[in-house]
Amino acid sequence: MEGMSDAHTLPDMTDTPPMPDWEKRFRAPRVSLPDWAEDAPDRSLFVSNATGTYELYAWDRSTGEQRQVTDRPNGTTDGIVTPDGQAIWWFSDTDGDEFGIWMRQPFGGGEDVPAAPGLEPSYPAGVALGRDGSTAVIGRSTDEDGTTIHVVRAGEAPVEIYRHRESAGVGGLSHDGSLLAIEHTEHGDAMHSALRVTRLDGSPVAALDDTEGGTVELGLEALGFAPVDGDTRLLVRHQRRGRWEPMIWDVASGEQTDPGIELPGDVNAEWYPDGSALLIAHSFEARGELWRYDLASHALVRIETPVGSVSGATARPDGAVEYLWSSAARPPQVRSTAGGVVLDPPGMKAPASVPVDDVWVESPGGRVHALVQKPAGATGPLPTVFEIHGGPTWHDSDTFMAGPAAWVDHGYAVVRVNYRGSTGYGREWTDALKHRVGLIELEDIAAVREWAVASGLADPARLVLAGGSWGGYLTLLGLGTQPEAWALGLAAVPVADYVTAYHDEMEALKAMDRTLLGGTPEEVPERFEASSPLTYVDAVRAPVYISAGVNDPRCPIRQIDNYVDRLVARGAVHEVYRYDAGHGSLVVEERIKQVRLEIDFADRHLGAAMQQS
Repeated sequence: MEGMSDAHTLPDMTDTPPMPDWEKRFRAPRVSLPDWAEDAPDRSLFVSNATGTYELYAWDRSTGEQRQVTDRPNGTTDGIVTPDGQAIWWFSDTDGDEFGIWMRQPFGGGEDVPAAPGLEPSYPAGVALGRDGSTAVIGRSTDEDGTTIHVVRAGEAPVEIYRHRESAGVGGLSHDGSLLAIEHTEHGDAMHSALRVTRLDGSPVAALDDTEGGTVELGLEALGFAPVDGDTRLLVRHQRRGRWEPMIWDVASGEQTDPGIELPGDVNAEWYPDGSALLIAHSFEARGELWRYDLASHALVRIETPVGSVSGATARPDGAVEYLWSSAARPPQVRSTAGGVVLDPPGMKAPASVPVDDVWVESPGGRVHALVQKPAGATGPLPTVFEIHGGPTWHDSDTFMAGPAAWVDHGYAVVRVNYRGSTGYGREWTDALKHRVGLIELEDIAAVREWAVASGLADPARLVLAGGSWGGYLTLLGLGTQPEAWALGLAAVPVADYVTAYHDEMEALKAMDRTLLGGTPEEVPERFEASSPLTYVDAVRAPVYISAGVNDPRCPIRQIDNYVDRLVARGAVHEVYRYDAGHGSLVVEERIKQVRLEIDFADRHLGAAMQQS
């Protein structure tokens, strides 16, 4: 084959250095939790980086056959297998810009064709596929139209049944395909959705809105209709008791049933395939676990899983539960309660890393939870990277991450902070950052930083502020508002100029920014100014490294260039790396390159401080 060495003249590997563990963690093949066809459960779809790029794979469990479905330079991760198991739908964008169309391919392989001819490219806003194989509901979002939802039937033109300027999305079809759940933010609060149920002609059936009156900001999420024909029960997540938890809403009768699951932290759920029980996913203090809730007996029974994080779980028709598990120290595995590993990719295995320690620190907003990793046997003070998560509605957990592990391998301690705005600690904690966006999160990060120095963990002369997306935004904002605190900044795909970012970003994120800041840049200019890294760029003292995708619709490149131009104008020490993708890369070698560049930048600029310590 072209590009391979002759079988009799193998290359001399004696001078090739061994691959370091941190690179192995990125290159080792990984798989996602397999999705499966509702009426053909042996047919599954999963994501893997086996080729060096994250792509979709079909898996026929009855034969064991696996095949690669997609093969694109920038990778593919958004896909779904049709309920009858006959086809795979996957979302095709351009260069990682998240703007594209749904494609369809036979499960056994074949030609890719547009799944919904007649619909123009858009940002995806959810999709639901009917069990008959001929009906689909597609949510779309564009800057011009806001959100639209179309019903697509084989051989017919798409029919629009919903349109609104605010963000919305497809929440799921009933088992018989007669009812559609829609999540929407028509009330203008992009962080708290309401629900509407319609027939497929768009006529209304029922509505549920916990934001009515404008005084209580609560969210609702559709988790799926009961998997039984004629069953009008919709599984819903709500925030009525200050956290996410499930309830069952009968959209025909209006009855709402609260399972009363008294577990601390956030609770998610999905149906067992026969509709008799709920699979409960419980997240609390950066760990995850699973439970089974029987709807008839109301019994809540724990499903045994190792200590760590459960990143996804599904109940199979035979009653077994499959789940994706990992911890900070142990690489991810798809396991089953029936025993063993369900899907184990061949090839190199990711080396283990070190476990995390939990730290709780008092901040102006309350107790902040942080996760700390450091090289085995190391004593402080150490060069320390504060790796700040994105979102902001997300949280760091005891899960395997190749990035933090790479820093630990290079002698750094890593601190991850679940600042106000993070999920998993109650609704008030998540909602606390409104109006003083960015500044609130940095108060919590500062409190943990002070603990890290006072405890002897972190060297105050070698503190690195780093993060991607919202974490990159907080990095640039922190370098400007706390210039004396940080020796270095590493910002990946950041918000850098909040006003320009607002005008250039995708519509759904504009809606979120209006919610967070209380209006548009024209309506509340003082809030955008106070929360924009560009406002404080002239105060930045630390060397800054910025990486950005040139096709990013979430943190667009123009606003990053505006920030960089200001650094250039004052001769500030900085480096910028631009790459041909969107909001991050799905190519393993590109991700390794980015981490290598970040570590090299840190080592070079912290070198003097390291020698003095």
